[in-house]
Amino acid sequence: MKNKKIFLITLTVVLVVIISYTINPNGNISNQPQQEIKISGYSSVYPALKVLTSAYEAKNPNTKVSILTPTKSEVSIASVKDGLLDIGTLSRELKPEEKEGKLEYYLLAKDALLVATHPSVSNILNVSTEQLKGIYSGKIKNWKELGASDAKIVVLDRSEKEPAKNLLRKYYLGEDLKISSEAIVLRNESEVITAIENTPYSIGAFSLAYAISNNISVNRLSLNGVEPSIKNIKNNKYKMVRLIGITSKKSPAKPVQEFVNFAISQAGKEELIKSNFVTSTDK
Repeated sequence: MKNKKIFLITLTVVLVVIISYTINPNGNISNQPQQEIKISGYSSVYPALKVLTSAYEAKNPNTKVSILTPTKSEVSIASVKDGLLDIGTLSRELKPEEKEGKLEYYLLAKDALLVATHPSVSNILNVSTEQLKGIYSGKIKNWKELGASDAKIVVLDRSEKEPAKNLLRKYYLGEDLKISSEAIVLRNESEVITAIENTPYSIGAFSLAYAISNNISVNRLSLNGVEPSIKNIKNNKYKMVRLIGITSKKSPAKPVQEFVNFAISQAGKEELIKSNFVTSTDK
C-alpha cells in the first residue's frame, strides 16, 4: 500500500512537470509557452513574409508566426492600431495620416510586378504599351493578332482598388482605359498565379520574385523591350516595381518587436535576397 502511494505521488509530480513545460517542434523541452504573432494585409507581400517567418521560426521555436487570410491594407492598418493584428503588410509606404503617432513602417524589400502568359502562348516575348492596352481593353481579342497561336486571349485581372492594378494603370494602361467586360477579376495574387498556371492562353500580372523562386512555368514578358529582371529592378529600367513593407505599433509586445528586428536585420535581408527580392543592401 505504501509503495502504491509513493508511485501515485511520483506519477502526479511527473504529470505536473510535463504540463508545466512546452515541447517545441525540434523535440526540445522548454519552459517558455509558445507565443503567436498575427500578420495580415496585402497579399503580394505574403511571399516575402513567408520567407522571413520560416527562417525566424526555425531559430525561435517558441514563437508561431501566423500569416492570416489576406485583407486590404487599410483594414490591416486599422487592425494593428486596434490590437487585433500584430503586423500589417503593405505594398506601399504608410501615409502620414495613417500613422496617427501610433504606428511604425518598415521597408523590407522591392519586387517587380511581372506580366506573364501561360506557356501555351508561343512566339511572344515582348509587348508594347499599345498592345497591352489592346489586350486589357478587348480590342485585341486573339493571340494571332500579335503573331502567336489562333486562340482567344484570357485576361486575368485584379480589382481597380488593388495596388497591382494601380501600377498597371500608372505605367501602361492609363487611368481612363476601359477594361474588357470579358476580363476575369480575381481576388488576390495567389489566385492569379494559380489561374495563369492552369488556364491556356491566359495573361496576368504577379510577383517576379515568386515566379523565379518557385520556378513558375509561365512566359515572362518584356515590356517595351525591357526585361523583367532583378538587374533591371536595381538599375530602375523596369518600371513596375512595388514595395514590400510592414507596419506595427510603435511599442509592440516583445515577441513582435523581436520579429520586426529580424525582418529588418542583415540576416533577414539575406533571406529575402536568396528568394530573389531586392533589398537596400543587395548589390
